[in-house]
Amino acid sequence: MTTRRKVLLGGAGVLALGVGGLAGRRLWLDREPAALPATDAQGRMVWQNWSGLEHSYPALRAAPASDAELAELLRTAPAPIRPVGAGHSFTALVPTEGTLLSLDRMTGLVSHEAGAMTATVRAGTRLSALGPALAAIGQEMPNLPDINKQTMAGAMATATHGTGKGLTALHGEVTALKLVTPAGEVIECSRDSRPELFHSARVGLGAFGVLTEVTLANKPITRVRKEVRLVDTDALLRDWPALAARHRNAEFLVLPFTGKSALITHDVTDEPVRPRGPDQDADTLMSLKTLRDVFEFTPGLRKQLASAALEDIPPEIAIDEGWKLLSNERPVRFKEMEYHVPIDQQVGALKEIIARIERDATDVFFPIEARIIAPDDAWLSPFYQRESGSIAVHAYYKEAHDWMARLVEPVLREAGGRPHWGKLHSLSAKELTALYPRFAEANAVRRSLDPQGRMMNPFLQKIFG
Repeated sequence: MTTRRKVLLGGAGVLALGVGGLAGRRLWLDREPAALPATDAQGRMVWQNWSGLEHSYPALRAAPASDAELAELLRTAPAPIRPVGAGHSFTALVPTEGTLLSLDRMTGLVSHEAGAMTATVRAGTRLSALGPALAAIGQEMPNLPDINKQTMAGAMATATHGTGKGLTALHGEVTALKLVTPAGEVIECSRDSRPELFHSARVGLGAFGVLTEVTLANKPITRVRKEVRLVDTDALLRDWPALAARHRNAEFLVLPFTGKSALITHDVTDEPVRPRGPDQDADTLMSLKTLRDVFEFTPGLRKQLASAALEDIPPEIAIDEGWKLLSNERPVRFKEMEYHVPIDQQVGALKEIIARIERDATDVFFPIEARIIAPDDAWLSPFYQRESGSIAVHAYYKEAHDWMARLVEPVLREAGGRPHWGKLHSLSAKELTALYPRFAEANAVRRSLDPQGRMMNPFLQKIFG
């Protein structure tokens, strides 16, 4: 919202002259993180994830072009063998001193059935490329995540999701998959064929082998109206269950220290196309950072100014095919923790988290994201057999994020939350076994496929025990 950005920056700028010392302190703290050595002592090149939190120096990098090439690599390459998609996970799922394996040469549409509205795609396909590929055959995925840079395999491995009443995460619309195991065996499975593997590996953390093909149950292309409105946070939290039920897709972003939230809805429409304009979210985010930089030590004044600046901002409206509107560009890097709590716990947990941040973490400026996800039957899905409300907190990639574990994670755990597999959390096998009814069974399937632990890096050893 350009208007909102100008008002925020103008309000901050007027008073910045009087508190230049605080802004100067922020400039010093806002230095770019030190770059990692490009190579290690053995000449191995560095790999680093998108947020910059995780890195490693793999002994081998491989990008097979076929199931046969992949099978040979899984049998013979140095372990741990870790598949990598977009590197967008914030946890240490990928780092390895063994083999870093990319599916960038295994992409594209394999086949489709127009009558059944299904499509089989190679698992290395990026979601950003999958949208137009499916549109060309008259199909679209029922839901999409906030960011579409992930590969299909990476999105499934971490239970990546969008939002919407009755809409599952991406893996919930998968009807069959092809997996190459650590022993080099190529297995096709579904609910009717090898169901124990299908239910385990659909959300597999890259620990059961490597997905190479996925069959999706899609929908006809639908035109939707996307609307972004600024609303009072207290009123939004009060009305959220009704709002979530009223719209096809609904989510919101709490803007801490402002009293406001951005409510984002998508609804089916036959209105004329009104393409989305240039992305303004990054500029708005940086203006919130400027406000924080100047008024970090006077949160009351910060909230007063922001609340006044954000009054009477007109909504943003775009109308187009759903796959063009559901995902967004996120050029500003960040670190993220996200848990999925039982749906009836979402609002209460959010209220407590907002209170804790505004009381004890005055340096936070990133929004708090809230979405809803329907239940599914994948054994390692955070949404297994329960409707969930997701809560995600973020920190700028240059700044400390220890407040997440100190202030936020205890609230999410007390609410019965299950962590997003690609986002920051502190849980290990003992806690996860208690949270996931089929965790032990899925782990047994994993061990049967990988008895030597060739896919297991230190992070996965902690997860699976």
